[in-house]
Amino acid sequence: MNWRKNCWNYLIYMEDIRKDLRYDTFYIGFHNRYFIFSPIYPRSYCGMDYWEIYRKAKDYSSLRIVQGAFKLILWITGVKVTVIGEENIPDEPVLFIGNHRSFFDILLPYSRCKRLTGYVAKKEMLKFPLLRDWMKNLYCLFLDRENAKEGLKTILTAIDYVKQGISICIFPEGTRNKGEELSMLPFKDGALKIATKTGCPVIPISMNNTSEIFENHFPKIRKTHVVLEYGKPIDYKSLDREDQKHFGAYCQNIIQETIKKNAALL
Repeated sequence: MNWRKNCWNYLIYMEDIRKDLRYDTFYIGFHNRYFIFSPIYPRSYCGMDYWEIYRKAKDYSSLRIVQGAFKLILWITGVKVTVIGEENIPDEPVLFIGNHRSFFDILLPYSRCKRLTGYVAKKEMLKFPLLRDWMKNLYCLFLDRENAKEGLKTILTAIDYVKQGISICIFPEGTRNKGEELSMLPFKDGALKIATKTGCPVIPISMNNTSEIFENHFPKIRKTHVVLEYGKPIDYKSLDREDQKHFGAYCQNIIQETIKKNAALL
């Protein structure tokens, strides 16, 4: 039975290294690959499938690579980020929702994700082969905003992902808001079904000044101070019936009030 103990100790050892060094990008991927294919170890132990371990290592490796690229972009562009409320994110799959004014609204929170997180993006992103493939590997989904039937399929897939332990991020405004800095477009209620159908917490993301990085003076990029705040988890089931009925407006109001508050920090 020593080999079983050794197997288990190996997994604990590798997990401790990942947590301590935050270096699961290649190190764990390589070792788990060797571990899975080694003939001296069984294919599973205590119900754990080593192929599943390898898949998770691969997923997190992809996540860290993309996060590294996003952090590099933010560093090159000189973006200064004030982060508030990151401790509000629970260690479980959640639905992230946020206001949307810039391409950088994707880079800012995604570069900080601890868990696997897929974004719901517009289907036009499918036109870019390399980017499309990376996004698919990271559980991103592509929403057809002109086809309600296809849009529903995308939301149902997102619901399945959350049930599998993968967080989802979506911008319920449905498109990039080009209005005044503190304005917001009405939330699409369909986006919130990911939470209402799974019972997962909703984490509101409020971002200030992101359009000043690029969109407000295209094609130039400017060093900019932005504010990123994670709100407290919203539990749909704990709300009263009226707030449940207008859940989209309820969540939007929280983000709206937060971006107004954080405007004073810029």
